[in-house]
Amino acid sequence: MDSIKIIQQHKLLCKLVSDKRIKQGLDILKDMISESSLGYLRDEYNDIVMTYRNMLTYTIDGIEDPERTKIYQKLIQSILGLADRLRQDILSHSSGWHTYWIKQQTEKEQKLSGKSLIETVDDLMFKPDLDEWLKQSSEINPDPESEMSVKHKQLIKNIFNHLWLTDYYGEAESDLIGIIMSSGKFRWFETSIFVSAVTLSALRAFQTEKLLYLIKLYESGTEQVMERALSGLVLNLHYYNGRITLYPEITARITELSKDAKFREYCRIIVLQIIRSRETENLSRKLHDEILPKVAKLRPRIEEKLDLDNILPKDKYEDKNPDWSEMFSDSEDIFKTMEELTKLQMEGADVYMSAFANLKHFDFFKDFQNWFIPFYPDHEIVNEIFHDEILGPGTNELAEALYKTPFICNSDKYSLILNLKYLPSSQKTMMLKVFRMELDGLQQLEDEENGTDPHRNFRINVTQYLQDMYRFFKLSPYRKEFEDQFTGKMDIYNSEFYRLACGTHEAETALADYFFNKGYYADALSIFMKHANERPDDVQLYEKIAFCYQQGENYEEALRYYQRAELIERKVWTLKKIGLCFRRLGKKEEALDYYMQAGEMDPDDMHTAVMTGHCYLDLGNYEAALKHYFRVEYKDPGNIKILRPIAFCYFALGRFEESEKYYERLSSGKLNAHDYINKGHLALCMGKKKEAVNLYKLSINSGGISKEDFASVFEEDKPLLVSLGVNRDDLPILLDYILFAVG
Repeated sequence: MDSIKIIQQHKLLCKLVSDKRIKQGLDILKDMISESSLGYLRDEYNDIVMTYRNMLTYTIDGIEDPERTKIYQKLIQSILGLADRLRQDILSHSSGWHTYWIKQQTEKEQKLSGKSLIETVDDLMFKPDLDEWLKQSSEINPDPESEMSVKHKQLIKNIFNHLWLTDYYGEAESDLIGIIMSSGKFRWFETSIFVSAVTLSALRAFQTEKLLYLIKLYESGTEQVMERALSGLVLNLHYYNGRITLYPEITARITELSKDAKFREYCRIIVLQIIRSRETENLSRKLHDEILPKVAKLRPRIEEKLDLDNILPKDKYEDKNPDWSEMFSDSEDIFKTMEELTKLQMEGADVYMSAFANLKHFDFFKDFQNWFIPFYPDHEIVNEIFHDEILGPGTNELAEALYKTPFICNSDKYSLILNLKYLPSSQKTMMLKVFRMELDGLQQLEDEENGTDPHRNFRINVTQYLQDMYRFFKLSPYRKEFEDQFTGKMDIYNSEFYRLACGTHEAETALADYFFNKGYYADALSIFMKHANERPDDVQLYEKIAFCYQQGENYEEALRYYQRAELIERKVWTLKKIGLCFRRLGKKEEALDYYMQAGEMDPDDMHTAVMTGHCYLDLGNYEAALKHYFRVEYKDPGNIKILRPIAFCYFALGRFEESEKYYERLSSGKLNAHDYINKGHLALCMGKKKEAVNLYKLSINSGGISKEDFASVFEEDKPLLVSLGVNRDDLPILLDYILFAVG
């Protein structure tokens, strides 16, 4: 069976069963069983079907069973468990994945040890090596090639693979995790990768015990370990959101932990960081592929021709309401300056993903567990640069600076070290200088932040670990074998886990404001809407809901909520937003009415005057439009852009000489393609055909408009030209002449 098909079948089955659409789920399960090599699973399926049919019969017959709810829940658990095992069995035989190859090799080695059935920790093939290590009283030989080091590395790899590839944990795994946690023989970075193994194992095959082990590892309180354990737990709880309520032992533990304010804050930090991962790829793509094309599509042609949006600097009323607190003060033009980039980096944004994406080809990353290992200064790849003529003397400073820097994740730190030895000598010298300066700055930063942020270390470790995980799911050669945990909506705030751990009103409000501030308007809207019924008189809430709808181009709904806000408190900002929505909906008279009201409340606001002029322009009332544009020209005589709509209005009124004067003044700046078209129209109406042709050609040759777009604009402007005295029959001939002339 196709691997993608079995994965999709499994996901659909789990959703159906979690939604209690059992019969449909059982039909898919029957389909999956036909692909399995394990005959005993069919018997298990038949038992489940028989139990369920009996339950249905008893229910229809009206037989009361006080245990029915428990049996029903147990039945759902059994179906999900059987589906999980079927998925694993089919993929292990048909996918050809590296994951299952490693699993099969591990199972072969286990059989060679003489104990293929693992019941206790003593049955593990690497138990002798584990015992030998636990008896060691000395530190590992620093020489990575020494026998002790080689054996220890293999032991770590074996433990990682066992915890990762074991489908269902039993007594052996329980004891193994106990040894890891309590023996004191495993260093923090080794225990850290074991946590990742448990996390990945749980994502591959669900088991309550695995999640409970992650909770235990979190409760150990060991720095770097507990952050990874809680991050892994959150990822799993979100992934298995549909199942969580079926397992009271999990929900009870989360509920108990959530009584601790620190746990709630830690969960909030992790959720925010996971959500923040969406910024990594989406912001630049969204800017170039979505926002700019939408803006161009939304603007009426007249706005494009006259550049109406840019007559004045940004309108204080046209963006977010200035009354909405200072949280928006730094959110504009977020990637336009290095200062903003640094701010994002300080918040935990993954600004280095693209820079390091091409530095994951080293053999180091072919070893599966190395995608998850924390960076530490004594790692053997750091020791390699001791032998470098230039880097060698500064190795300690370089490694220490990398270890301490909070802005680069562990995976990228290893990439940087591995790449350093291939750099030219001059760049190596420069890098050493940079890292020496970095080390001084980091110490000062750490001293400053430790006093103001009690969760600083937790935040840094979580950020770096989740960025490591992000790289694994996006860049590793094995990524196709894993369901990407950093794709899709990432709406953890809607999960059962979030409701249990962080679902306070304050936490939801803070998260909604975060989404709003970052431009995730759909996410913010879903939370704001939850609160709308609870706060019927909250003006700012209605304004924000409306603004979210506006950003999603749903102007009908935006208008509805702006009008609700306006009923409670009348503001210039709200009136102008209502005017904007009406204008976008093509309701020109209504738009004009609201801009006029805004103008009465704030007569000195030039943006209102401009927008009122635009509304009159939309309605073809050029005389009234001119009055408002003249106000702006008078107040801001150096503003060249206001000359554009004035010149056009004079032209549309047939006052060609006045129009020509304004176009001459406009020519002192840079003319755009539409300026050349409008000047061409003016020349045409004044009987200057050759001059008109030259201007039309200039509009196309300027690069600001294609031949096709020019033809469309020319077609749209025909009625106006005819009304101003141009012979209708001349226009198609003139258009073809121009198109021939420009090739």
